[in-house]
Amino acid sequence: MNTGVRTRSEELYERACELMPGGVNSPVRAFKAVGGTPLYFQKAAGSRLTDADGREYVDYVCSWGAIILGHAHPSVISAIGDAASRGTSYGAPHEGEVTLAEEILKRMPFLDRVRFVNSGTEASLAVIRLARAATGRNKILKFEGNYHGAVDTLLAKAGSGVATFSLPDSAGVPSDTAANTLVAPFNDLQAVRALLEANAGQVAAVFVEGVAGNMGLVPPQPGFLEGLKALCNEHKSLLILDEVMTGFRVSVGGVMERYNVKPDLTIMGKVIGGGLPVGAYGGRRDLMEMVAPLGPVYQAGTLSGNPLAMAAGFATLKELDASAYARLESLGNRLETALRSAAANVGVATQVQRVGSMISVFFTEQPVTDFTTAQTTDKALFAKVFHGMLKRGYYLPPSALEAWFFSLQHTEEDMDRTAEAFEASLREARA
Repeated sequence: MNTGVRTRSEELYERACELMPGGVNSPVRAFKAVGGTPLYFQKAAGSRLTDADGREYVDYVCSWGAIILGHAHPSVISAIGDAASRGTSYGAPHEGEVTLAEEILKRMPFLDRVRFVNSGTEASLAVIRLARAATGRNKILKFEGNYHGAVDTLLAKAGSGVATFSLPDSAGVPSDTAANTLVAPFNDLQAVRALLEANAGQVAAVFVEGVAGNMGLVPPQPGFLEGLKALCNEHKSLLILDEVMTGFRVSVGGVMERYNVKPDLTIMGKVIGGGLPVGAYGGRRDLMEMVAPLGPVYQAGTLSGNPLAMAAGFATLKELDASAYARLESLGNRLETALRSAAANVGVATQVQRVGSMISVFFTEQPVTDFTTAQTTDKALFAKVFHGMLKRGYYLPPSALEAWFFSLQHTEEDMDRTAEAFEASLREARA
């Protein structure tokens, strides 16, 4: 109920709107898809966020997947503190980047070499440049609803915030840049084959989110990823796997391990920084040795391999053993089952989809396998449920087309009470 008393979040948002575009530093945070004023947070611990007015929420955003151990995990905080005490940035090589690289390559044996950058977007830029240099081709094939960062070449029919704001691409992207991007429906191998054949000898790479998380959570159909690799081999194109969300979240070795797919190149982020800004790309040795200083493909960054991010990432990965993933699967199965039951109790058609510790609820009768079917979800109903959950102390992604995330600090009780709140919010929305 609106009491007429302004919240601290409302005050901060009003100030922010005079300082930053839309008052935010990333579009989906503005609550445009669900309405209302975005919350401002002052602290986080475990599975909880606390807003600027002191109200606590169970967090299902988890910094968009980066927080897998839980907020302010002691091992991560200690690692960051130790690293900071030795200096926050060197702009030079250090042991921390070697240690994290070793850990990543141990967990992802399909990769031979890795290069650290500062974001998933930066990693996308780098692998596209590398793929084009390696193949001598210009075109990139991507999938509707897959989002690989705010890269000109890849903003054609992307998901995430682009879909939230109903933009088919972005203003400022030159038409000749967009002309080099081919778009296929996710999970449709026949469409991919047709595009590769129609553009024979022109496609440098096929770029895919192995598990799509930016049009809601949409898993690959059986055989889809294997089929993509076979088509890439047939047409001498490279397969680039986007593991920014899924890397070390959906399994010990990400999508590569869970679905046994061997990409030529991959990009990573989120979990490998333990909540600090980070990105990385990696792949076959022959490709990665084309990157400067060994080869002609230039890529650089002042803060790449930042010692704080490397320390936080390594501390995070060291906590993620087989038992950690078994617990995440158990929690996920509990939440998935409970959400299905809650929707059935209210009589609302839903598709609940989960891979590991990523999950989505689509309000639709149709099976969701691609961007077109994801768009059939009832966005107006989601907006009502979102605010109902917020009122009850649960923070969901503020868009119907974003995956939810949970952490090792979420509990069985959190899962059960989340489903209870979901059912109550759904009943209220339908009243």
